[in-house]
Amino acid sequence: MNATVFEFKDIWKVYEMGEVKVNALRGFTLAIEKGEYLIVMGPSGSGKTTFLQMMGCLDRPTQGEIFIDGKPTSELSDDALAGIRNKKIGFIFQSFNLLPKLNALENCSLPLVYSGVKRKSRMERATRLLTQVGLDDRMNHRPAQLSGGQQQRVAIARALASDPSVVLADEPTGNLDSKSSVEILRILRELHQSGKTIVVVTHAPDVAEEGDRIVYLKDGSIERVEKRSPRPRREEGGYDGNPY
Repeated sequence: MNATVFEFKDIWKVYEMGEVKVNALRGFTLAIEKGEYLIVMGPSGSGKTTFLQMMGCLDRPTQGEIFIDGKPTSELSDDALAGIRNKKIGFIFQSFNLLPKLNALENCSLPLVYSGVKRKSRMERATRLLTQVGLDDRMNHRPAQLSGGQQQRVAIARALASDPSVVLADEPTGNLDSKSSVEILRILRELHQSGKTIVVVTHAPDVAEEGDRIVYLKDGSIERVEKRSPRPRREEGGYDGNPY
């Protein structure tokens, strides 16, 4: 059996907006195994974004406990959570979140700045990652000079800069055309096949087809879970799991 990397136990998240209280998550309980490809779906307001923020150590629950590798996060300081975010988790956003004044190489290497990696090593790692996602001829281009699909590939390379074991993707194909979406899904599939745990929040049925398991949320709770047959691992080509 695979080890459990994330476990949510009876998680409640309440946001107070003046006199109004909004229950974003209601008794949310879920275990995520190492190497799983998990899809999270649900309508707007179902709790998808809150779940992603909790998993990414960007927010704390109002009630309940989140375990990472079996350790309760309630006992961790904000600095410790930031360390987990930087080393264990890679984020891919729908809006790319690239810095407009930096080129692809600089954007990709940015997480390594915060890790204290020296410039030469940062550039070497970023170069390798951008090459692996097919952008070896776009490294010196700024975001405005790249297509949406190319920007998302930079974002994926950036998410992998610290070689995280878990990759969280929020609507990774939401702003892309169909051809670019296919390419991004291929890269995510290869990352999964290299051994990384992938969690994707999406509205798109074609993206959901990629997962081993689909969790459907409604009003902050799990409505149902659909388990799927895992895709076979590919041995040929693609991402080799080593950014260095």
